[in-house]
Amino acid sequence: MTNLAKYVDHTLLSSAATKKDVEKLCNEAKKYGFYAVCVQPIQTKNAVEALKGTDVKIAAVTGFPHGATYTEIKVEETKKCLADGANEIDMVINVGALKEGNLELVKDEIKQLAGLCKGKAKLKVIIETGLLTDDEKITACKLSVEAGADCVKTSTGVLKESKPATVEDVKLMYETVKDFGLFVKASGGVSDATGAQALINAGASRIGTSNGIKIVTE
Repeated sequence: MTNLAKYVDHTLLSSAATKKDVEKLCNEAKKYGFYAVCVQPIQTKNAVEALKGTDVKIAAVTGFPHGATYTEIKVEETKKCLADGANEIDMVINVGALKEGNLELVKDEIKQLAGLCKGKAKLKVIIETGLLTDDEKITACKLSVEAGADCVKTSTGVLKESKPATVEDVKLMYETVKDFGLFVKASGGVSDATGAQALINAGASRIGTSNGIKIVTE
């Protein structure tokens, strides 16, 4: 049986989250042996402090949740998260740019952030599968490969338009990136051990969820 805890990014992305909430999240991550916690940029320092002396990673989101901000803002946000101690950055692509064919903008954003992360942190690229066709999903994955990212991720899991991570999407993404050293993170709607295991079987190396405790204690 898979040790599901080591796949889990224990996630708290509520804009109402307090330092105390983040400390609770981190204590749970330590207790259950989760791979990482995933938090809003402003909470990065609090997570680093709460996880000092452990091997739990800290993932911070940038351009979250819409991805429709200026590249310069994503760059500065990423710099700040790295300075605060993030081990991983989960960035949201500019979905509108991808859909209208402005692939250079999408690739350049990923490339700039990958450059900042190199040697310091993993860069995970959120493509928001619920808004994309299969061809667009493949294109987003290929751009992530070309731009030097470490991972492609299904969705933010918080947008109204987000859809739950599906086995089909994970398979498609995994098949696109597997020969280039990138891994896949499945996020959005992962609520039980059976669902998590199915996504892992499809190729996911990481599961982003706020239901980590339920998943590992079922």
